[in-house]
Amino acid sequence: MTKIESAWPRHPNYRIDITPHPHPVRVTHCDLVLAESTHALLVAETDHKLVIYFPESDVRFDLFTRSDHHTVCPFKGQASYWSLTGGGAHEENVLWYYPDPFPEVAGLRGHVAFYDHRVRVEVDDSIEVAGPA
Repeated sequence: MTKIESAWPRHPNYRIDITPHPHPVRVTHCDLVLAESTHALLVAETDHKLVIYFPESDVRFDLFTRSDHHTVCPFKGQASYWSLTGGGAHEENVLWYYPDPFPEVAGLRGHVAFYDHRVRVEVDDSIEVAGPA
C-alpha cells in the first residue's frame, strides 16, 4: 500500500472548517430518500464549495454497494466510495468518505458526502450557510 503524504506541513494556512449543522438535511435520488439527518456537518474548505457530510448512521446503506474506487485528497487523506445500486437507481461512486482522515480533519471520521450534481441534497433554505470569514 502506498503511503499518502499530508500537504498540511507545506500549506499551514489552508483551511478546512468543520461545523455541526443541527438542522434537517436530506439526500434524495428521484423519489428515493438516501439519507436524512439533524446531525450533519458543514465542511468549508479553501477554494471549494461548502459540502455537507452525513453521519454514517443516517445513510441508507442498504441502497449502496461498496466500490473499488479511491481518490486522494492531500488535506483529508484517501477517500473510499459507494455506488447507488438499490431502489431501481444506479449512480457509480456517488458517495464518498474518509475512513482514516488526517488528524487535522479527524472530525470527518464516520461521515459521508454525496455528489450534489448527481443526487439532490436538500437543506432548509431558511438557514443561511456561510463559509469561514
